[in-house]
Amino acid sequence: MASKHALTFKPVVLLKSIGSRSSSQQYRNKQPIFSQGDVADAMFYIETGNVKLTVLSKGGKKAVIAIFRQGDFFGEGCLGTPLPLRMSTATAVQVSTVVRVEKATIARLIHDDPVFARMFIAHLLSRVVRIEEDLLDQLFNSSERRLARTLLSLTSFGTQSKPHPAILKVSQGTLAEMIGTTRSRVSFFMNRFRKLGLIDYNGRLQVHRELLKFLLHK
Repeated sequence: MASKHALTFKPVVLLKSIGSRSSSQQYRNKQPIFSQGDVADAMFYIETGNVKLTVLSKGGKKAVIAIFRQGDFFGEGCLGTPLPLRMSTATAVQVSTVVRVEKATIARLIHDDPVFARMFIAHLLSRVVRIEEDLLDQLFNSSERRLARTLLSLTSFGTQSKPHPAILKVSQGTLAEMIGTTRSRVSFFMNRFRKLGLIDYNGRLQVHRELLKFLLHK
């Protein structure tokens, strides 16, 4: 039996508390939402679509550090120091509708609304867990396993029951950046997954639940 004090993240509760104190904008595929080095003055919620988070090193090397999907919040770093700067770039992966909430609004709600504050803490904890899982994945798993896990994560398999294939809109190049390998290796693994009946990849990517069984038993 779950404790009544357990922190459970429910995006609908956060959105209800925010209400009309936000603005919504549609972004084109590959259109930046914010850029590395910008002043961080708001956080965001994805109504539709997907958003990738990338970091560019001083040497010019780019890495995808996260992909957010419908229902995700991102940009929480705005709540740090008085004038924090963005440590990464957020870009729409497809046509996406993104809600913007000003930093001052979030800070005021955390201070004045205990329910919102609990939900926000739960959100941050869930994000920390995801980051830790991604780090362990990079350290200990093969490229093939990292790809399988990334596909499952992006389609939410493993976190909810989905009897039907999940459609995913993300390029092989982006997947390669996410798991730290080459696009040719991703193509090799994708072809293998398709031959095993774990995915369909003909113009659009469909991920089958069988990929979860493959990951668990490999």
